[in-house]
Amino acid sequence: MATWNSRGLRGSTLEEFINRTNEKYLENGLALIQKVPTPITPINIDKATRHITLAYFDQKSTVDYIGAVQGIPVCFDAKECNTDTFPLQNIHEHQVVFMENFEKQRGIAFFLISFTARDEFYYLRLAKLLEFWNRAKEGGRKSFRYEELEPEFFLPKSRGVLVPYLDTMQKDLAMRD
Repeated sequence: MATWNSRGLRGSTLEEFINRTNEKYLENGLALIQKVPTPITPINIDKATRHITLAYFDQKSTVDYIGAVQGIPVCFDAKECNTDTFPLQNIHEHQVVFMENFEKQRGIAFFLISFTARDEFYYLRLAKLLEFWNRAKEGGRKSFRYEELEPEFFLPKSRGVLVPYLDTMQKDLAMRD
């Protein structure tokens, strides 16, 4: 059972960057994206500070973020990777199923991956993830390599936005038409 003090803060830097990006998008009237809280049950609470020091997750979470961009339903998950190989075990089957169902409802689902060693952000289309996912299910690699990714889906550096995913999302949408 995963606990909050063992793994709960992994990815918190990426999520903070995304939260700030989403605030900027909201200020500019471009998108309304919210962080989905993960339900937890506290085990230990520091009586002096009233902070939770140990907790467990009540249920499987689906995605980290959900909302709308210019009327388009959007959901995505944030992942960090400190090497050039991303293990698919970091993505759970229930997340993939949720995202597939989300897209069946005419939404758009994707992953934002931070390659921390390279200081790069990547927009992983659900369709591309499913290629890797199905390969693994058929007995192939249980991961994907940096070199296998689509170059046009690396996020450009931007002065005003920390994780500028909207333009890249437009590319994803254009591929569906």
